[in-house]
Amino acid sequence: MLKPTLALLFAIAVVAPASAQGLGGGVRPDSGLHWHVAAPQGASWSLDCRFRPVTIEGRMLNRYQRTGTGPQPGRLPTDNGRCTLKKTGGEGPVGIALVKNGQPTADGTRDASRDAFVDVF
Repeated sequence: MLKPTLALLFAIAVVAPASAQGLGGGVRPDSGLHWHVAAPQGASWSLDCRFRPVTIEGRMLNRYQRTGTGPQPGRLPTDNGRCTLKKTGGEGPVGIALVKNGQPTADGTRDASRDAFVDVF
């Protein structure tokens, strides 16, 4: 018989992965929220997005990271997320927008010491 502590750990280990979105069939990596980074004067940036865990091609994921220069669109694998955008160089501002149910939520910065942040859950 399992000790109460071991039984609790086992129950958490069994329930936690099953609660992740997409377990079993998986999720398409580009099926969630649209994101867009704006950098009208070609500034460079780094994007770090977090979201509820999903299973994609057998791997559990809850983070999306990307770097770039200038404007760039993309999609998260879920319908929720929070993204931090850092300006890493160049001229001009950078901005991030997430679109959920047709509603954009956006933030931007000109200052490399202040991050832009968007939260959509």
